[in-house]
Amino acid sequence: MRMMALAPVVMMVAACSGAPQTPVAGDAYVRLAAVPGRPAAGYAVLHGGAKDSALVQITAPGVARIELHNSRMTGNGMMAMDAVKALPVPRAGTVTLAPGGYHAMLFGVPAGVTPGTKLPLTFRFDDGTAVEVPATVIGAGEAAPE
Repeated sequence: MRMMALAPVVMMVAACSGAPQTPVAGDAYVRLAAVPGRPAAGYAVLHGGAKDSALVQITAPGVARIELHNSRMTGNGMMAMDAVKALPVPRAGTVTLAPGGYHAMLFGVPAGVTPGTKLPLTFRFDDGTAVEVPATVIGAGEAAPE
């Protein structure tokens, strides 16, 4: 009986004792395009779990499709984007999806997704973990949320 009473305490201590076991996502936001109908961009911070993993998909209700991209500088000083199939997330590491680097492109964003609303993004990792994060929606010229 005494051991059963201690089980919740042991579980809480284990949960608070370090890095998460599975990848997590947070600080998500979506920047709408300046021209309606063009793709929006999604950003977030990913934290690795107890082993290496990879972000393989992001989904959102009503959004036609979301692609993972990486921005790079070309030899002539122009920015270009390349689609990526997966984004590595190292064990206990942090990966930031941010302007000028890795990011998500959201195609077919519903008209009801407007600045000031929240859009739930589901981040799916290669280990089967799925994490839903409410992304703050901002306009094209607005500063990123802090």
